[in-house]
Amino acid sequence: MPPILDDYSRIARDLEVDAVALVPGPNFTRALGHSFMSHERPFLAVIPAEGRPAAIVPNLEMRSWDLVGFDGDVHDWRDQSGYMDAFHALARSHPMRRLAVEGQVMRVFVHHALKAAMPALEIIDAEREISGLRMIKTAGDVAALEAAIAISERALAQVLAGVRPGQSEAAIEQALIRALFAEGADGLAFGPIVAAGDNSARPHAHARAEYAVQPGDALLLDFGARKHGFCADITRTVFVGHADDEAREVYDTVLRANLKGFDITRPGVTAHQIDDAVTGVLEASPYADRIRTKTGHGLGRDVHEAPYIMRGNHMPLPAGTVYTNEPGLYASGAFGVRIEDDVLITADGCRSLTTFPKDLTIVGG
Repeated sequence: MPPILDDYSRIARDLEVDAVALVPGPNFTRALGHSFMSHERPFLAVIPAEGRPAAIVPNLEMRSWDLVGFDGDVHDWRDQSGYMDAFHALARSHPMRRLAVEGQVMRVFVHHALKAAMPALEIIDAEREISGLRMIKTAGDVAALEAAIAISERALAQVLAGVRPGQSEAAIEQALIRALFAEGADGLAFGPIVAAGDNSARPHAHARAEYAVQPGDALLLDFGARKHGFCADITRTVFVGHADDEAREVYDTVLRANLKGFDITRPGVTAHQIDDAVTGVLEASPYADRIRTKTGHGLGRDVHEAPYIMRGNHMPLPAGTVYTNEPGLYASGAFGVRIEDDVLITADGCRSLTTFPKDLTIVGG
Protein backbone atom coordinates (compact mmCIF):
# COMPACT_ATOMS: atom_id res chain seq x y z
CA MET A 1 0.00 0.00 0.00
CA PRO A 2 1.12 3.61 -0.49
CA PRO A 3 2.65 4.88 2.78
CA ILE A 4 -0.23 7.30 3.43
CA LEU A 5 -2.71 4.39 3.51
CA ASP A 6 -0.73 2.96 6.41
CA ASP A 7 -2.24 5.77 8.53
CA TYR A 8 -5.69 4.25 8.06
CA SER A 9 -4.49 0.69 8.63
CA ARG A 10 -3.00 1.88 11.92
CA ILE A 11 -6.37 3.40 12.90
CA ALA A 12 -8.04 0.08 12.11
CA ARG A 13 -5.57 -1.76 14.32
CA ASP A 14 -5.88 0.78 17.13
CA LEU A 15 -9.68 0.55 17.07
CA GLU A 16 -9.59 -3.25 16.74
CA VAL A 17 -11.67 -3.22 13.56
CA ASP A 18 -11.07 -5.11 10.33
CA ALA A 19 -10.87 -2.01 8.13
CA VAL A 20 -11.51 1.69 7.65
CA ALA A 21 -13.89 2.82 4.87
CA LEU A 22 -13.61 6.22 3.21
CA VAL A 23 -16.07 7.92 0.87
CA PRO A 24 -15.48 10.92 -1.44
CA GLY A 25 -14.55 13.96 0.59
CA PRO A 26 -11.45 15.43 2.20
CA ASN A 27 -10.24 12.23 3.87
CA PHE A 28 -10.70 10.27 0.63
CA THR A 29 -8.71 12.92 -1.25
CA ARG A 30 -5.94 12.91 1.34
CA ALA A 31 -5.66 9.12 1.23
CA LEU A 32 -5.77 8.65 -2.55
CA GLY A 33 -4.39 11.92 -3.88
CA HIS A 34 -7.36 12.54 -6.19
CA SER A 35 -10.71 14.23 -5.68
CA PHE A 36 -14.02 12.63 -6.68
CA MET A 37 -17.59 13.87 -6.50
CA SER A 38 -19.99 12.68 -3.87
CA HIS A 39 -23.24 11.88 -5.67
CA GLU A 40 -26.04 9.33 -5.78
CA ARG A 41 -23.65 6.51 -6.71
CA PRO A 42 -21.93 4.57 -3.89
CA PHE A 43 -18.16 4.99 -4.08
CA LEU A 44 -15.82 3.90 -1.29
CA ALA A 45 -12.30 2.76 -0.47
CA VAL A 46 -11.71 0.12 2.19
CA ILE A 47 -8.30 0.04 3.89
CA PRO A 48 -7.85 -3.08 6.04
CA ALA A 49 -5.81 -3.42 9.21
CA GLU A 50 -3.67 -5.91 7.28
CA GLY A 51 -3.55 -6.83 3.60
CA ARG A 52 -4.66 -5.34 0.30
CA PRO A 53 -7.17 -2.48 0.13
CA ALA A 54 -10.37 -2.63 -1.90
CA ALA A 55 -12.70 -0.16 -3.57
CA ILE A 56 -16.24 0.04 -4.90
CA VAL A 57 -16.17 2.35 -7.92
CA PRO A 58 -19.00 3.46 -10.24
CA ASN A 59 -18.04 2.27 -13.71
CA LEU A 60 -18.35 5.76 -15.19
CA GLU A 61 -15.50 6.84 -12.86
CA MET A 62 -13.14 4.02 -13.87
CA ARG A 63 -11.06 6.08 -16.33
CA SER A 64 -10.53 8.71 -13.64
CA TRP A 65 -9.91 5.98 -11.06
CA ASP A 66 -7.04 4.69 -13.23
CA LEU A 67 -5.16 7.88 -12.35
CA VAL A 68 -5.12 6.89 -8.69
CA GLY A 69 -2.80 3.94 -9.30
CA PHE A 70 -4.76 1.90 -6.76
CA ASP A 71 -3.06 -1.40 -5.88
CA GLY A 72 -6.03 -3.31 -4.55
CA ASP A 73 -9.25 -5.10 -5.45
CA VAL A 74 -11.67 -2.94 -7.43
CA HIS A 75 -15.36 -3.80 -7.71
CA ASP A 76 -17.01 -1.57 -10.30
CA TRP A 77 -20.70 -1.38 -11.10
CA ARG A 78 -23.02 0.20 -13.65
CA ASP A 79 -26.23 2.16 -13.24
CA GLN A 80 -28.11 -0.38 -15.38
CA SER A 81 -27.44 -3.30 -13.04
CA GLY A 82 -27.16 -1.47 -9.70
CA TYR A 83 -24.52 -1.48 -7.02
CA MET A 84 -25.42 -4.39 -4.72
CA ASP A 85 -23.38 -6.94 -6.69
CA ALA A 86 -20.31 -4.81 -6.01
CA PHE A 87 -21.04 -4.79 -2.27
CA HIS A 88 -21.48 -8.59 -2.27
CA ALA A 89 -18.17 -8.89 -4.15
CA LEU A 90 -16.53 -6.76 -1.45
CA ALA A 91 -18.01 -9.03 1.22
CA ARG A 92 -16.41 -12.04 -0.51
CA SER A 93 -12.99 -10.43 -1.09
CA HIS A 94 -12.87 -8.69 2.30
CA PRO A 95 -15.12 -10.42 4.85
CA MET A 96 -15.43 -8.12 7.86
CA ARG A 97 -16.93 -8.18 11.33
CA ARG A 98 -16.20 -4.56 12.35
CA LEU A 99 -15.75 -1.53 10.07
CA ALA A 100 -14.79 2.04 11.01
CA VAL A 101 -16.37 4.84 8.94
CA GLU A 102 -16.53 8.64 8.77
CA GLY A 103 -19.64 9.34 10.80
CA GLN A 104 -20.07 12.89 9.51
CA VAL A 105 -19.54 12.00 5.85
CA MET A 106 -20.83 8.51 5.03
CA ARG A 107 -24.43 8.59 3.87
CA VAL A 108 -27.17 6.31 5.15
CA PHE A 109 -27.72 4.43 1.88
CA VAL A 110 -24.05 3.36 1.78
CA HIS A 111 -24.36 2.16 5.38
CA HIS A 112 -27.46 0.17 4.41
CA ALA A 113 -25.72 -1.40 1.39
CA LEU A 114 -22.82 -2.55 3.56
CA LYS A 115 -25.24 -4.08 6.06
CA ALA A 116 -27.25 -5.75 3.31
CA ALA A 117 -24.09 -7.43 2.00
CA MET A 118 -22.74 -8.26 5.48
CA PRO A 119 -25.69 -8.48 7.90
CA ALA A 120 -23.51 -9.18 10.94
CA LEU A 121 -21.20 -6.25 10.25
CA GLU A 122 -20.73 -3.79 13.10
CA ILE A 123 -20.19 -0.26 11.77
CA ILE A 124 -18.57 2.19 14.16
CA ASP A 125 -18.10 5.95 13.93
CA ALA A 126 -14.38 6.83 13.74
CA GLU A 127 -14.80 10.40 12.50
CA ARG A 128 -12.53 11.79 15.22
CA GLU A 129 -9.69 9.36 14.50
CA ILE A 130 -9.95 9.52 10.70
CA SER A 131 -10.32 13.28 10.38
CA GLY A 132 -7.73 13.77 13.13
CA LEU A 133 -5.06 12.67 10.64
CA ARG A 134 -5.61 16.00 8.85
CA MET A 135 -5.19 18.18 11.93
CA ILE A 136 -1.40 18.55 11.78
CA LYS A 137 -0.59 20.28 8.49
CA THR A 138 2.46 19.44 6.41
CA ALA A 139 4.62 22.14 4.82
CA GLY A 140 2.77 21.46 1.56
CA ASP A 141 -0.59 21.87 3.27
CA VAL A 142 0.47 25.21 4.74
CA ALA A 143 1.74 26.40 1.36
CA ALA A 144 -1.65 25.55 -0.19
CA LEU A 145 -3.46 27.39 2.60
CA GLU A 146 -1.22 30.43 2.12
CA ALA A 147 -1.96 30.40 -1.62
CA ALA A 148 -5.72 30.32 -0.97
CA ILE A 149 -5.41 33.10 1.61
CA ALA A 150 -3.31 35.33 -0.65
CA ILE A 151 -5.90 35.01 -3.42
CA SER A 152 -8.65 35.87 -0.95
CA GLU A 153 -6.88 38.93 0.39
CA ARG A 154 -6.17 40.32 -3.07
CA ALA A 155 -9.82 39.85 -3.99
CA LEU A 156 -10.96 41.55 -0.78
CA ALA A 157 -8.78 44.60 -1.44
CA GLN A 158 -10.30 44.96 -4.91
CA VAL A 159 -13.87 44.66 -3.69
CA LEU A 160 -13.54 47.05 -0.76
CA ALA A 161 -12.03 49.68 -3.04
CA GLY A 162 -15.21 49.59 -5.11
CA VAL A 163 -17.85 49.66 -2.35
CA ARG A 164 -20.25 52.62 -2.56
CA PRO A 165 -23.49 53.49 -0.75
CA GLY A 166 -26.48 52.30 -2.76
CA GLN A 167 -24.94 49.00 -3.84
CA SER A 168 -26.83 45.88 -2.87
CA GLU A 169 -25.28 43.16 -0.75
CA ALA A 170 -25.82 40.77 -3.66
CA ALA A 171 -23.89 43.04 -6.05
CA ILE A 172 -20.95 43.17 -3.64
CA GLU A 173 -21.10 39.38 -3.24
CA GLN A 174 -21.03 38.92 -7.03
CA ALA A 175 -18.06 41.28 -7.31
CA LEU A 176 -16.25 39.29 -4.62
CA ILE A 177 -16.82 35.97 -6.40
CA ARG A 178 -15.60 37.41 -9.71
CA ALA A 179 -12.50 38.79 -8.00
CA LEU A 180 -11.70 35.46 -6.33
CA PHE A 181 -11.68 33.62 -9.64
CA ALA A 182 -9.83 36.44 -11.40
CA GLU A 183 -7.11 36.16 -8.76
CA GLY A 184 -6.69 32.42 -9.33
CA ALA A 185 -9.11 30.55 -7.07
CA ASP A 186 -9.85 26.95 -8.07
CA GLY A 187 -13.22 27.30 -6.38
CA LEU A 188 -14.98 28.78 -3.38
CA ALA A 189 -14.26 27.46 0.10
CA PHE A 190 -17.96 28.11 0.82
CA GLY A 191 -20.70 30.46 -0.30
CA PRO A 192 -19.55 33.95 0.75
CA ILE A 193 -21.33 35.90 3.45
CA VAL A 194 -21.80 39.55 2.52
CA ALA A 195 -24.03 41.33 5.01
CA ALA A 196 -24.67 45.00 5.78
CA GLY A 197 -26.60 46.89 8.45
CA ASP A 198 -28.92 44.69 10.49
CA ASN A 199 -28.04 41.69 8.32
CA SER A 200 -24.47 41.79 9.67
CA ALA A 201 -25.90 40.72 13.07
CA ARG A 202 -26.78 37.32 11.55
CA PRO A 203 -23.59 35.21 11.78
CA HIS A 204 -24.56 33.14 8.72
CA ALA A 205 -26.47 35.76 6.75
CA HIS A 206 -27.41 35.61 3.06
CA ALA A 207 -26.78 38.57 0.76
CA ARG A 208 -29.92 40.52 -0.09
CA ALA A 209 -30.54 41.81 -3.61
CA GLU A 210 -33.10 44.31 -2.38
CA TYR A 211 -31.06 46.01 0.36
CA ALA A 212 -29.02 49.08 -0.63
CA VAL A 213 -25.98 49.62 1.58
CA GLN A 214 -26.37 52.83 3.62
CA PRO A 215 -23.84 55.30 5.06
CA GLY A 216 -22.98 54.20 8.60
CA ASP A 217 -23.65 50.51 7.89
CA ALA A 218 -21.35 47.81 9.14
CA LEU A 219 -20.40 45.66 6.13
CA LEU A 220 -19.27 42.13 7.03
CA LEU A 221 -17.55 39.89 4.47
CA ASP A 222 -16.81 36.25 5.41
CA PHE A 223 -15.41 34.19 2.53
CA GLY A 224 -12.47 32.24 1.17
CA ALA A 225 -10.87 30.88 -1.95
CA ARG A 226 -10.14 27.20 -2.44
CA LYS A 227 -6.71 26.46 -3.94
CA HIS A 228 -4.90 23.13 -4.39
CA GLY A 229 -7.66 21.48 -2.35
CA PHE A 230 -7.32 23.78 0.68
CA CYS A 231 -9.61 26.51 2.00
CA ALA A 232 -9.11 30.07 3.17
CA ASP A 233 -11.60 31.49 5.67
CA ILE A 234 -11.38 35.22 6.33
CA THR A 235 -13.76 37.77 7.82
CA ARG A 236 -13.36 41.50 7.87
CA THR A 237 -15.96 44.02 9.00
CA VAL A 238 -15.73 47.55 7.63
CA PHE A 239 -18.00 50.59 7.86
CA VAL A 240 -19.54 52.50 4.97
CA GLY A 241 -18.93 56.24 4.97
CA HIS A 242 -18.50 56.62 8.74
CA ALA A 243 -18.68 54.71 12.03
CA ASP A 244 -20.43 56.05 15.11
CA ASP A 245 -19.08 55.80 18.65
CA GLU A 246 -20.89 52.53 19.44
CA ALA A 247 -19.60 50.91 16.27
CA ARG A 248 -16.05 51.95 17.12
CA GLU A 249 -16.33 50.63 20.68
CA VAL A 250 -17.75 47.28 19.54
CA TYR A 251 -15.11 46.95 16.86
CA ASP A 252 -12.32 47.69 19.36
CA THR A 253 -13.72 45.04 21.71
CA VAL A 254 -13.77 42.37 19.00
CA LEU A 255 -10.27 43.31 17.85
CA ARG A 256 -8.92 43.02 21.41
CA ALA A 257 -10.50 39.57 21.69
CA ASN A 258 -8.96 38.53 18.37
CA LEU A 259 -5.51 39.72 19.48
CA LYS A 260 -5.90 37.86 22.77
CA GLY A 261 -6.18 34.65 20.80
CA PHE A 262 -2.75 35.25 19.31
CA ASP A 263 -1.32 36.07 22.72
CA ILE A 264 -2.34 32.74 24.22
CA THR A 265 -1.72 30.40 21.27
CA ARG A 266 1.30 28.11 21.47
CA PRO A 267 1.92 24.35 21.16
CA GLY A 268 0.10 22.43 23.88
CA VAL A 269 -2.56 25.08 24.56
CA THR A 270 -6.03 23.57 24.62
CA ALA A 271 -8.94 24.62 22.47
CA HIS A 272 -10.76 25.39 25.74
CA GLN A 273 -8.02 27.75 26.89
CA ILE A 274 -8.06 29.71 23.63
CA ASP A 275 -11.84 30.10 23.61
CA ASP A 276 -11.92 30.93 27.31
CA ALA A 277 -9.37 33.72 26.86
CA VAL A 278 -10.92 35.15 23.68
CA THR A 279 -14.52 34.94 24.88
CA GLY A 280 -13.42 36.29 28.25
CA VAL A 281 -12.51 39.61 26.60
CA LEU A 282 -15.99 39.84 25.12
CA GLU A 283 -17.65 38.84 28.40
CA ALA A 284 -15.77 41.53 30.29
CA SER A 285 -17.09 44.23 27.94
CA PRO A 286 -20.44 46.08 28.05
CA TYR A 287 -21.48 43.97 25.06
CA ALA A 288 -21.45 40.49 26.59
CA ASP A 289 -25.10 39.93 25.66
CA ARG A 290 -24.08 40.07 21.97
CA ILE A 291 -21.94 36.90 22.08
CA ARG A 292 -23.38 34.26 19.75
CA THR A 293 -20.52 31.95 18.71
CA LYS A 294 -17.41 30.08 19.83
CA THR A 295 -13.95 31.37 18.86
CA GLY A 296 -13.36 29.19 15.80
CA HIS A 297 -12.60 25.86 14.18
CA GLY A 298 -9.90 23.96 12.37
CA LEU A 299 -9.19 24.78 8.74
CA GLY A 300 -7.72 22.76 5.90
CA ARG A 301 -9.28 20.63 3.18
CA ASP A 302 -12.62 21.37 4.86
CA VAL A 303 -13.56 24.88 5.86
CA HIS A 304 -14.78 23.49 9.20
CA GLU A 305 -12.77 20.61 10.62
CA ALA A 306 -11.08 19.56 13.86
CA PRO A 307 -10.18 21.08 16.23
CA TYR A 308 -13.20 23.10 17.35
CA ILE A 309 -12.09 26.10 19.43
CA MET A 310 -14.65 26.08 22.19
CA ARG A 311 -14.96 25.80 25.93
CA GLY A 312 -15.14 22.19 27.01
CA ASN A 313 -12.76 20.96 24.30
CA HIS A 314 -9.65 20.16 26.34
CA MET A 315 -7.68 18.80 23.39
CA PRO A 316 -4.06 20.07 23.48
CA LEU A 317 -3.21 21.58 20.10
CA PRO A 318 0.13 20.54 18.61
CA ALA A 319 2.38 22.53 16.31
CA GLY A 320 1.05 22.28 12.76
CA THR A 321 -2.57 22.90 13.76
CA VAL A 322 -4.40 25.60 11.80
CA TYR A 323 -7.50 27.19 13.27
CA THR A 324 -9.70 30.25 12.77
CA ASN A 325 -9.64 32.99 15.38
CA GLU A 326 -12.99 34.72 14.76
CA PRO A 327 -14.58 36.43 17.74
CA GLY A 328 -17.70 38.44 17.05
CA LEU A 329 -20.44 40.51 18.65
CA TYR A 330 -23.93 40.64 17.15
CA ALA A 331 -26.79 43.00 18.14
CA SER A 332 -30.03 41.76 16.59
CA GLY A 333 -31.73 44.46 14.54
CA ALA A 334 -28.65 46.70 14.64
CA PHE A 335 -25.27 45.41 13.45
CA GLY A 336 -22.57 42.80 13.99
CA VAL A 337 -18.78 42.75 13.92
CA ARG A 338 -16.58 39.72 13.29
CA ILE A 339 -12.81 39.66 12.70
CA GLU A 340 -11.39 36.34 11.50
CA ASP A 341 -7.81 35.25 10.96
CA ASP A 342 -6.32 31.87 10.04
CA VAL A 343 -3.71 30.88 12.63
CA LEU A 344 -0.88 28.34 12.35
CA ILE A 345 0.51 26.96 15.61
CA THR A 346 4.30 26.87 15.26
CA ALA A 347 7.02 25.18 17.29
CA ASP A 348 7.45 28.24 19.51
CA GLY A 349 4.12 30.08 19.30
CA CYS A 350 1.86 30.91 16.38
CA ARG A 351 1.77 32.77 13.09
CA SER A 352 -1.13 34.49 11.37
CA LEU A 353 -1.50 33.18 7.83
CA THR A 354 -3.84 36.10 7.15
CA THR A 355 -2.20 39.50 6.77
CA PHE A 356 -5.07 41.75 5.69
CA PRO A 357 -5.21 44.88 7.90
CA LYS A 358 -7.52 44.80 10.91
CA ASP A 359 -7.60 48.48 11.86
CA LEU A 360 -11.10 49.93 11.74
CA THR A 361 -11.66 50.80 8.09
CA ILE A 362 -14.10 53.19 6.43
CA VAL A 363 -15.01 52.42 2.82
CA GLY A 364 -17.16 54.07 0.19
CA GLY A 365 -16.16 57.61 1.03
